[in-house]
Amino acid sequence: MSLFVHDLSVGEIAPDAPVVIAVHGITANGLCWPRFAAALASRHPGVRVLAPDLRGRAETPAGDDHPGLSAHVADLVELAGRQSSPPVFVGHSLGAFVCALLAGQHPEVAAAGVVLVDGGLSFSLPPGLDVDATLAAVLGPSLARLSMSFPDEQALLDFVATNPALAALLAGPLGEAGREYLRHDMVHGDDGLVRSSCSEAAVRADGRDLLVHPSLPGAVREAITAGVPMEFLWASRGLFDEPRGMYDEARLAAMALPEALTVTHVPDTNHFSIVFGDDGIAAIIDAVERLLGPPRRD
Repeated sequence: MSLFVHDLSVGEIAPDAPVVIAVHGITANGLCWPRFAAALASRHPGVRVLAPDLRGRAETPAGDDHPGLSAHVADLVELAGRQSSPPVFVGHSLGAFVCALLAGQHPEVAAAGVVLVDGGLSFSLPPGLDVDATLAAVLGPSLARLSMSFPDEQALLDFVATNPALAALLAGPLGEAGREYLRHDMVHGDDGLVRSSCSEAAVRADGRDLLVHPSLPGAVREAITAGVPMEFLWASRGLFDEPRGMYDEARLAAMALPEALTVTHVPDTNHFSIVFGDDGIAAIIDAVERLLGPPRRD
């Protein structure tokens, strides 16, 4: 499998420059990270930023037998192995769970550190949970669009904007960068219709793994025990801008998180603005800089 990787680095990058590998969410793609890469370059120049399209998204296909999160972990381990030094991993949503799993299973690959953005920490789930119904409820329009066709690009953009968590971003700070990211997901069919590039089968396989993968609940603790520096950032609001997000103080307290895990609340953000909006990007860069250390003076 050939993983398509966007090099989002800004400016002149040395061959032995520190590397950040940024990993997107479940129906996203690597072009959700250019604003982060540009902001990082302005504060910490000289860092290579690599953002893959995970299997089944945009330019990276998925096989009919896509096995779920283990495939993404293997791809990222291979990508990290091509770098001159261990990279810092940054993962959002699904990407955070993939990075947590990677760090737990391959701590030597994640030795430079991992930043988990509104994901990566697993909840206890009730027995007999209907996985497909849970995915539909959690992902909503993001999952629905994968089986839909649209007359043109604008119609697909309009559908995405029905999610209030994304509408304000597309109308404001994300702007054209957000539309470029969404266009990277678009496939133009021979019938003239526009569809998402995401493999619904791959998304569902990954979604099931998020809920039932046996190694996820202990992955962060295992990584930290092995010496991996880890940061966790969480948003106040959820995937639809609802007041209660994926995480809150009570839920996090109930998880009995390792003391070595740095936990940062990013106020007045939702599940998307924490990675697309200015305040969220600044908080992610703060975490990345704590792991990178001072900028190099070549």
